[in-house]
Amino acid sequence: MTLMADAASYARIMPRDDRESYSITDLCAEFDVTARALRFYEDEGLIAPLRRGTQRIYSHRDRARLAWILRGKRVGFSLGEIREMIDLYDLGDGRRVQRQVTVERCRTRIATLEAQRRDIDAAIAELTDFIATVENGSATAPAC
Repeated sequence: MTLMADAASYARIMPRDDRESYSITDLCAEFDVTARALRFYEDEGLIAPLRRGTQRIYSHRDRARLAWILRGKRVGFSLGEIREMIDLYDLGDGRRVQRQVTVERCRTRIATLEAQRRDIDAAIAELTDFIATVENGSATAPAC
């Protein structure tokens, strides 16, 4: 995925006034997901398309929830955490609690990722030093 595509994947989902509903094919194409993934999210209760026989009919709400799901997954939230955050939309408080909880969870996730980055940077430095030691044949290199 290119940097441009990565940036676009984080863009805010724009409302679509040009249609009332979406097929599974529509959402798979728009979000680059498989039909199996959509059915999984449905089985998990994260989206709830209407059924017309065997056909699934997705609403604007399903589309918005799918965008939340995919963004949450990209940044490392579990499906349970994602469910909790998107279900807060239905509280009827103008999304106040949803925003508050989401911001808190995102700040916690940022702190976790920053700690992981420090650990990764330390591991890279350690490995770089070890390579230099082994390549130089230093006497301090451990014998195998």
